[in-house]
Amino acid sequence: MTTPFFPALRAQLAAQGRRHFQALRALDFPGLAQQLRELIPAHLLAQEDEGPNSRDRVFSLRLTFESFVWQMLKPKTSCREVVRAVQTFFKSQGRGAPDSRTGGYVQARQRLPFERLEKTLTHTAHTAERRLGQQGRLRGRPVKVVDCSTTQLPDTARNQQRYPQAPGQNPGCGFPLLKFLVLFSLSSGAIIRIAMGTWKNHDLRLLRQLLDAFERGDILLGDRAYGDYVTLASLPQRGVDVLARCHGARRPDFRKAKKRLGRHDGVFEWCKGYEPSKLLSPAEWEQLPATIRVRIIHFDAVIRRRKKRVTLVTTLLDSTDFPAKELVALYARRWNLELALRHLKTTMGMELLRCQTPDMAQKELLAYLIAYNLIRCLMAQAVVAAGVEMNRLSFKGTVDAVRQYTTAAQNQSPNQRRQLWNQLLVLIAEDLVPLRPARQEPRAIKRRPKAYQLLNKHRRLFREVSHRCRYHKTRALI
Repeated sequence: MTTPFFPALRAQLAAQGRRHFQALRALDFPGLAQQLRELIPAHLLAQEDEGPNSRDRVFSLRLTFESFVWQMLKPKTSCREVVRAVQTFFKSQGRGAPDSRTGGYVQARQRLPFERLEKTLTHTAHTAERRLGQQGRLRGRPVKVVDCSTTQLPDTARNQQRYPQAPGQNPGCGFPLLKFLVLFSLSSGAIIRIAMGTWKNHDLRLLRQLLDAFERGDILLGDRAYGDYVTLASLPQRGVDVLARCHGARRPDFRKAKKRLGRHDGVFEWCKGYEPSKLLSPAEWEQLPATIRVRIIHFDAVIRRRKKRVTLVTTLLDSTDFPAKELVALYARRWNLELALRHLKTTMGMELLRCQTPDMAQKELLAYLIAYNLIRCLMAQAVVAAGVEMNRLSFKGTVDAVRQYTTAAQNQSPNQRRQLWNQLLVLIAEDLVPLRPARQEPRAIKRRPKAYQLLNKHRRLFREVSHRCRYHKTRALI
């Protein structure tokens, strides 16, 4: 296949090609702004009739949003570099360049309404979902995956007060932790909603904040934190089924099953506990049924080269419509959420946020998620055009392809940009990740750290040992 519009891109984006190029380091701001205008409706970022965002400013709501997303897509990009990119953008359009100081852009980010960012995040997720259609669903029903993670914030007094650091760390030696729960679509991989809290908030407490994001007919897929009685009893009342790993404290005995559906498949009856749950109010606790019927499935899996027995619990009781093999395969796809979080925190650099205040840290987190969803929208369009599976596309390869497109689309006519865009979709669909179902991914670090001391005291109380190096005896003999 020839690539007349990307002469040097074919070898880089091939499925077995070389992958040593940087992620979005040369992303062109005008090209990104043009694509954002096509994916996000104008009313979501329109000027307000009154209030702080009603005035005509250089950094309008849409320009501030585009600059913010562009900054999230380029790791370690300062606000000064964003202002320089905006100045270049204005000069290319024959307009007067804005002030070189970063104060205007910083204040414009602070004026971004948090609700607008949340609506934009949901809209981009629904856009990716609509492009895929029925692909990736379970018997035509959408599957939504939920999980929690954390990100670090700068060590400021306001961040520590809102999101305190982990216990066991001395004051001044750790970083504030922002815990967030993501709800994303299993078919498209786009993040639908997010709930934020501190490390003290349990996963179920954060999930209660997102109950309005579920629609009748959805299936919730989660780990053992969501295989509790409250979740299995309350979500079916909303028309939502649950598939999760059974809590380790429960030891199901298939001899006591109400109905045997297979050798390691049966329907059990669970009773409501005597003590009310702290997650619910007394009225909500009374509305829960006294007993519920759940389905429990046993299967053996190889985890870290060891054979382990995994127990699933679900409210999908019909073994004809939902065979046990399909539910086991569905739970195995939950690993896609771990990959999504890895793309966010490692590939895109969201592991450590940079904003100095809690409110801006929340907006920065949403900007990261919106940038991630925009890449997912592009991948969904490539999937539909080429007829491949979504989980076979390379997220990193898509990001690099967008970088090449925005550079090549400069100073091109609309017809040429449309041809470049179609060629881009073909290249993204060709960059398939090899199928590696039994590949081991140990959580280990190969590169050795420096032999420095651990900062276990505040900086003003810390005393550095001058001979901390392991080779100090050798250096003394020289």
